[in-house]
Amino acid sequence: MSDVELTDALNLIRPIPDFPKINILFQDITPLLSNAEAFTLVVEEMSETEKTIDFVAGMEARGFIFASAIAKHRNIGFIPIRKSGKLPAQTFSENYGLEYGTDTLEIHQDACPPSSHILIVDDVLATGGTAIAAIKLIEKTGATVSTIVFLLEIQALQGRSKITSEFPAMQIKSLKII
Repeated sequence: MSDVELTDALNLIRPIPDFPKINILFQDITPLLSNAEAFTLVVEEMSETEKTIDFVAGMEARGFIFASAIAKHRNIGFIPIRKSGKLPAQTFSENYGLEYGTDTLEIHQDACPPSSHILIVDDVLATGGTAIAAIKLIEKTGATVSTIVFLLEIQALQGRSKITSEFPAMQIKSLKII
């Protein structure tokens, strides 16, 4: 795929029905990740956000891929937001709802200075629960979030409206809306 266009890159994402549970349409990003040109283009496009950010935070696990690549691209630090019990130092935690269950996210209490501006990145915006939990975790550190970037958004699950109902000023960017 030479001279890849963003649409071509996003079309590499393949839907997998009934994974991980019946009636879930999983979006498999591995074909996009294995294509260097497509992955680079997507990272560059996801990086095009506000200029005054100090760190990029990503949620476990697929959000790590994009957030760390964006952090490298922007030459700033990466903050992992992990599932419960995975971080070794003192943490803040936040429970959240998923499309198919509930879980807990954590962040190190000293992940960033209180005055930091953080870009949150994840692969999919579904119900919005993960993103809302991530915003709340960043806020617990004293830092601020004004933008969240997603590779794709499942519009029918109304995650965007759930985020903006709690955080009205939040800017949300999705590269592909399905």
